[in-house]
Amino acid sequence: MTIELRHLRAFLVIAEEGNVTRAAARLHVGQPALSRTLRQLEDHLGARLADRSTHHLELTAEGRTFRDKATAALAAVETALDPAGLTSWPLRLGHTWAALGDHTVALVRRWDETRPGVPLELLRVDDRTAGLTRGAVDAALLRGAVAAPGLRTELLRMEERVVVMAKDSPLAALPRLTLADLADRPIALNTVSGTTTPDLWPSAAGPAATVEVTNTDEWLIAIAAGRAVGVTTSATPGTYAHPALVYRPLADAPPVPLVLAWREGLGHPALADLVTLVHEVLATGA
Repeated sequence: MTIELRHLRAFLVIAEEGNVTRAAARLHVGQPALSRTLRQLEDHLGARLADRSTHHLELTAEGRTFRDKATAALAAVETALDPAGLTSWPLRLGHTWAALGDHTVALVRRWDETRPGVPLELLRVDDRTAGLTRGAVDAALLRGAVAAPGLRTELLRMEERVVVMAKDSPLAALPRLTLADLADRPIALNTVSGTTTPDLWPSAAGPAATVEVTNTDEWLIAIAAGRAVGVTTSATPGTYAHPALVYRPLADAPPVPLVLAWREGLGHPALADLVTLVHEVLATGA
């Protein structure tokens, strides 16, 4: 049979609700009909997308992969059918925090000078791939390991780690810090898009406590309020300077890769220009 957009939309509602009955009510269709739609998708793909129980439904590994692909596909269709897109096709560049660091403004200015007919939209999206896997952006600046399937990545540079703390922290008197210096302090962890986890410390000398947040703003507030200290990269100080915060080098932690990522297959026609320009800006500093 032919798979249509309605199959993708139905699957995404099922995945979001975690229950076929609730998904059917939301879509205003019968539960048996929605179950058939799910089976049709599975038959077409030759894979089980969900493990069903009486009260709850869990996506399989294949189902989670297909969810990301279906989300991106629907986003691409919506972009293609947007009447505003007939006059301009913006290139959407996502990031989770700090973008290209001190070079962000130079990138935007150079883009506007060299590609005035293609708007570059810089979007902060608080998820692991800055909206890339769900089609919210065309490319993304990402830090740390990128494990999502179906993405191409290009290493841009390695960024040294730094410690961020409240200005009145006793640690601010030190010119350089080590992981051992932080072990008895609560550590602020951005669990959605951060690059720091307790695994950064040796197993026998991990942080005394953690303060978990879900975005950069919450992370900065927790640190400025003295509730925790944080570990980030050298891109952060210039982007998030604040009179209540102090940044110090972290001597004994590995650097963090900054990559430019985009989805495999057909994409925005200006992607190649973006890759080239990012490298030029990083190389020249302007």
